Amino acid sequence: MVTSRSTAAARPEGVSLRRRGPVLEKAILEATLDQLGSVGWNGLTMEGVAVGAQTGKAAVYRRWPSKEDLVADALQAGLPALDEAPDLGKVREDLYELCRRVRDVMYSKPGFALRAVLHECDAESAERFHDLIVTGVVEPSARLFSEVLQRGIARGEVRADANDDLVLDVIPAMLMYRSKVCASEWPDVEIADLIDRIMLPLLRV
Repeated sequence: MVTSRSTAAARPEGVSLRRRGPVLEKAILEATLDQLGSVGWNGLTMEGVAVGAQTGKAAVYRRWPSKEDLVADALQAGLPALDEAPDLGKVREDLYELCRRVRDVMYSKPGFALRAVLHECDAESAERFHDLIVTGVVEPSARLFSEVLQRGIARGEVRADANDDLVLDVIPAMLMYRSKVCASEWPDVEIADLIDRIMLPLLRV
């Protein structure tokens, strides 16, 4: 016979029996991002997420049948939105400010989680996150950089043929490479160097 004492002992410490629905789901998704940031994709387990969310493992599996499903929902719910391109009147200032915003997203909790997925998961698992990464990160940032360049073209600061896919890839590629390979956290001075030494010469009329 299971007693109330033995049931309490089997339950993770600190579990609240009152959490249900969206409140519990939010706690699980937050715990998933925490786990990705601390132990990475390879170290993340459903059991660890359950402990972090102070709930039972069954509560996690009822909602998300796999690790990939759980992580995809956590990233989708947590990634900050890049909604609006800065408009400070000069292409240099706009690019600098937009790069700082992208940097801040990359180093947010969901950003750390996303980088753990990108850097560690195998090709089969990565395919699960492809659409999420494209629609949540790649397309929004490309759209904002394109808006900045288009305004620069209209002001005569940027050559007319500069707003193309290869040029738009330069900043994200540099950010990712220096972050992943060189362990750079992109301080403001490095962002300024990227704009002044690479982007402005590339864009000049």
